[in-house]
Amino acid sequence: MKRYAIIVAGGKGLRMGGEVPKQFLQIGDTQPVLMHTLETFNHFDSEMRLIVVLPADQQGTWQELCHQYGCDIAHQIVTGGETRFHSVKNGLAVIPDETDAVVGVHDGVRPFVSQEVLQRCFELAEEKRAVIPVVPVVETIRKLVGYEASITVNRNVYRLVQTPQVFNVSLLKQAYSQPYTNAFTDDASVVEALGQQIWLTEGNRENIKLTTPFDLKIAEILLK
Repeated sequence: MKRYAIIVAGGKGLRMGGEVPKQFLQIGDTQPVLMHTLETFNHFDSEMRLIVVLPADQQGTWQELCHQYGCDIAHQIVTGGETRFHSVKNGLAVIPDETDAVVGVHDGVRPFVSQEVLQRCFELAEEKRAVIPVVPVVETIRKLVGYEASITVNRNVYRLVQTPQVFNVSLLKQAYSQPYTNAFTDDASVVEALGQQIWLTEGNRENIKLTTPFDLKIAEILLK
């Protein structure tokens, strides 16, 4: 079955505390985050079609970085939209209408998804049509009740959601034909709005989203 990956990389890096978008930051003295992510997917399946979604004003910088670091992994650049929803929709627009294909949507700043998780997500999606990787909650959770009070909730009935979220191409295109709402926090929530069941599979704890300077330090350790 044909495979696609839409890698969404539209962050501005405000929580990183600098002017460089977080997807362009180097991990230690190596290449930028987004290149590590591309390499991870290319290593999993070199025949997979990779689509990188970037804001228009970042595309020139990305092309310069590819030249500087010698990144020769084949990928198509697509211009991002107003929100993540619209960016994914733009990425989907360049994928043919195929019923016998799956597409994974992945955060460009998650370079440490494991090969095992990629394999589980893509293979399971061929059968189940909608699959997301998750990890257990290991800390105690409290729910806010009103302005001041809070209560403990059972963490065993919650999971933390990661990417790639992998779907049948036709299903995801149908889902993204819906009008945008604030309730769409990820691709699974968009697909779920159609009444489609979302299947869970085990993620990997190292598959963190690099958002803060602390995350970048953790990334350096993971890379070593």
